[in-house]
Amino acid sequence: MKPLNLIALLLFLAGAVWALTRSDRSVREIQTAYFSAISPFLKSGSKLETRAHAFLKETRHSKELETELEATKQQLGRLRIIESRFRALEHENRQLRQALDFKKATQFDVVAARVIRRNPTTWWQTVEIDAGSNRGIGTQLSVLSNDGLVGKIDRLDASGERSTVLLLTDEKCQVSARVEGSPEVGILSGQRGGFDGTPVLRLKFLSPNAAARPGQRVFSTGRGGVFQANVLLGTIDSVEQGALDSEALVRPSVNFANLGAVFVVLSSDS
Repeated sequence: MKPLNLIALLLFLAGAVWALTRSDRSVREIQTAYFSAISPFLKSGSKLETRAHAFLKETRHSKELETELEATKQQLGRLRIIESRFRALEHENRQLRQALDFKKATQFDVVAARVIRRNPTTWWQTVEIDAGSNRGIGTQLSVLSNDGLVGKIDRLDASGERSTVLLLTDEKCQVSARVEGSPEVGILSGQRGGFDGTPVLRLKFLSPNAAARPGQRVFSTGRGGVFQANVLLGTIDSVEQGALDSEALVRPSVNFANLGAVFVVLSSDS
């Protein structure tokens, strides 16, 4: 655009503005038109600002909730640890009370001990207890629990503070046994191999037509000089009759999966 034309355009615009603003009415009409034109943009901007503030507030609230949730999870973890310890102490306290009651009630001279070690590969064969020769314990002494016969002392530790118990569930631990309420007598022992659940004992050398049935209890006879008489061994699950003799499967009275307190018998009055 030529300079003269530009000057003419500017003079025209200045004159138009001067003419339109000579009266208040004209000014108000211009203002009204202007604000009408930009009002939608102002409303949109206000709504956008409101949404932005709400979003930021929600974000801050979410972060606070996330922090509170993390703190709650940590607190829950600590409470679960405390509950686990409490249950363990409660279980140990219950076992100790039972041990004290057993020691008071038994006719045997016993030494109380705790199972302190158990090898997964020999879980149903042996356990280690925290009592040894320094407490008068020797090999071939029977070991009991509140529920019945556990096994016998198999080895002594050189320190004199520990010993190994051969469990009744091991096939090498053989006990002369009788069936309650019948003349049946046989040899009870564990079975070779591992167990998926509760171990089952085998009572051998019963008579061919054994007068035994499921539910009958099995006790030690006392023969052999190792195990005392009339100690509970278990309950018959089933009887397998044969041509020459019969056998019975016996569920042990002791919970061998969860051994805690045990008692080594030093001597008995009978």
